[in-house]
Amino acid sequence: GCNPLAETGRSKLQNQRAVLNQQILRAVRMRAGAENLLRATTNNKVREQVLLELSFVNSDLQILKEELEGLNISVEVYQNAEETFSIPLVPLGLKETKDVDFSLPLKDFILEHYSEDSSEYEDEIADLMDLRQACRTPSRDEAGIEMLISYFLQLGYVENRFFPPTRHIGVLFTWYDSFTGVPVCQQNLLLEKASVLFNIGALYTQIATRCNRQTQAGLENAVDAFQKAAGVLSYLKETFTHTPSYDMSPAMLNVLVKMMLAQAQECVFEQIGLSGIRNEFFTLVKMTQEVAKVGEVYMLVNIAMNQEPVKENIPYSWSKLAQIKSDHYKALAHYFIATILCDHELQPSDDKDQQEKALSQLYDCVPEGLMVLAVLKDKVQRKQLGKAHLRKAIVYHEEALRVCGLCKKLRNIEVLQEVLTAAHKRSLFKYAQQETEDDFLSLTQAPDILPKTEHKVGTIAPQFSKVKVKDFFHKLGPLTVFSAKQRWTAPRTIRLHNEVGELGFSLKGGSPVQVYCLDPVCSAASAGLKEGDYIVSIDGMDCKWLGVNEVLEKLKSVGKQPIELDVIS
Repeated sequence: GCNPLAETGRSKLQNQRAVLNQQILRAVRMRAGAENLLRATTNNKVREQVLLELSFVNSDLQILKEELEGLNISVEVYQNAEETFSIPLVPLGLKETKDVDFSLPLKDFILEHYSEDSSEYEDEIADLMDLRQACRTPSRDEAGIEMLISYFLQLGYVENRFFPPTRHIGVLFTWYDSFTGVPVCQQNLLLEKASVLFNIGALYTQIATRCNRQTQAGLENAVDAFQKAAGVLSYLKETFTHTPSYDMSPAMLNVLVKMMLAQAQECVFEQIGLSGIRNEFFTLVKMTQEVAKVGEVYMLVNIAMNQEPVKENIPYSWSKLAQIKSDHYKALAHYFIATILCDHELQPSDDKDQQEKALSQLYDCVPEGLMVLAVLKDKVQRKQLGKAHLRKAIVYHEEALRVCGLCKKLRNIEVLQEVLTAAHKRSLFKYAQQETEDDFLSLTQAPDILPKTEHKVGTIAPQFSKVKVKDFFHKLGPLTVFSAKQRWTAPRTIRLHNEVGELGFSLKGGSPVQVYCLDPVCSAASAGLKEGDYIVSIDGMDCKWLGVNEVLEKLKSVGKQPIELDVIS
């Protein structure tokens, strides 16, 4: 992982998040204590004092949660360092966790369950703990993603090796809610695995926001990363349905997936317009529908963010930003169609059927009394409809600026104010260029624009199989046999005297091999060997991973010397 002491903007934010999480934890504990005391006491004087303290604690908790929301909207830190004139994209912050000491519980389990010397596994346990620690500060690139995935896959091995389904082994995992800062603790690996998945998704969003949106490659990478983030969060929602942490509840994850796909669609639009938007009829028709699609997806995100139970915990500034983007991109759609109508008169050389068809596709329904072909041919009708679209664009621009002004945290993002103001001024200037003598006579209302995209975005499922991971506790033996859910005896030592050159039994299976067709009167049976026993070592040499042929070869290579087999039932 990254150097946890490195003072980058991102690490400072994560450190502030960790401090806030601790303060929220203290406040939550104080509130719980005060509520318990309130329920327990009947003394009116004590009750008054507790109620007063409780009001202080609740207001303190509210302030702390507002500070946490401030960290969640600190989008400038995560953007690309290049100067850019684009509305910032929103990343997810990484979930914070407490240290976990695996040493004692895993050593005890190895000794008790696997009957092996636990001191021989100290390096493996240290590797697991180092990997977990590194995952708290992953680098913001593919290497960081790969490290988080490798830890997630390693947890699958650890769960099978050390976490029996019927009891806990004494390892407590604590993770803090990304939005409320409230800690959640569990003794099984469900919370740990879900939180690592959340952080994989969060890291993808941070990689996406870091991409250079002034280049084609940068925007392609941003689209890809946002779709991968949506894929990981969608996988988390479908796989871990009962996580106790609210930021990983199905309702919240559903909103986050929508939000990431909306940001991907926004980057797609920026990609199309990166080389400049030609003031040409069919180009503007295409741009109108593409930008209307961005406005639509942000409108759906905003609606989802304002539904119960998500509304209570989603950062207020995120909801307002989604509303602003929806209004801004809808305004751009109306501006583009106004440009088509005001700047492009139908020429004799133009294909009027193609233009009529293209313009018809922009509308769900045309205002009463208007025909698309008539509008194309009639200069006055074109101007009137164009101005109606400009009026609607200006209304949307003004609403976006108004909402931005109402939210303190968004007001402080300078580039957001600059983009919204510039777009508003452009629409006002366009409107001022049109003749004004017929304004009082024009009652035309601009119809809604049908959103459409040729570049639909979707979730990209996580490709865990691409990351190759070796089980740290490989030495314990094949996982199909040597797992936490299997029960067996402690190893028994069988001393074989191979005088006649016959073993008295056969072997079967993969690794480890099993004894079968045991002759009940042979020396091996007399020494205590049983049908179905697994052979785990020969003369002190581990053979858990050896196949039938390899074990037979070892047994025959000893000749007539006595052999010691360690077996388990």
